[in-house]
Amino acid sequence: MEKKYLHQVLPFMKELNSQQREQLENYFMSAPVWLMDAFKIVEMEKGFTFVRENAPVDMIYIIGKGMIKLIDYRIYGIVYDYMRFEGIYAMGGMEVVMDLDTYSTTLQTVTPCTMITIPKAKFEKWLKTDIKALKQEAKAVGEYLLQQGRMGRTFLFLQGADRLCMLFIQRYEQYGRGKSYNIQGTRQELAEQTGLCVKTINRCVKKFEEESLISRRGNKIFMNEEQYLEMKARISKIIEQ
Repeated sequence: MEKKYLHQVLPFMKELNSQQREQLENYFMSAPVWLMDAFKIVEMEKGFTFVRENAPVDMIYIIGKGMIKLIDYRIYGIVYDYMRFEGIYAMGGMEVVMDLDTYSTTLQTVTPCTMITIPKAKFEKWLKTDIKALKQEAKAVGEYLLQQGRMGRTFLFLQGADRLCMLFIQRYEQYGRGKSYNIQGTRQELAEQTGLCVKTINRCVKKFEEESLISRRGNKIFMNEEQYLEMKARISKIIEQ
């Protein structure tokens, strides 16, 4: 009954592919009707900041469709886009699990998004009354912190072109497995994701193209599996050293 009801309260699920639908169904597998009755579907345009760091946690956001990015402004006021999400993850769930009263980061849409919002009090009640839901959320938080820690340690030892190379590797592994992948983002966005300046990004892209590590069609950057493997081998040697 709950799965059928989930599709009723989230009608956009019929527009998702089978994998996306299954992810949502699995995430809310044990969700009670009273929680699903609290769902609200919100459409957000590209580039919309819907959570700001240090604002009080009042709502949990779950991506139904689209992609968001996590932004840090704290170091010298520089914008640092340090992680992106398009899968099922409760934005604000970490704060609930860790008993934090304010959001720990700024969240902005990368693409137009369909978002599921849940009042914090309802989401917190679900976790307190459902051990499976609590374990699921704790696991997601742990995986997020582990991934963030690994990325931070890796980037710490990489400079310039190698840092952009690492970003391209991560993007390909996440979105482009076994095919040619169009690396999304303007030069400014790539700068924000690596902590480099736009001038350095332009120089690195030119260098990668000269070394046949990437391909370009107009202003679009593409990477195929062969190029990905060559980049990965290069970064692996640096990390091993």
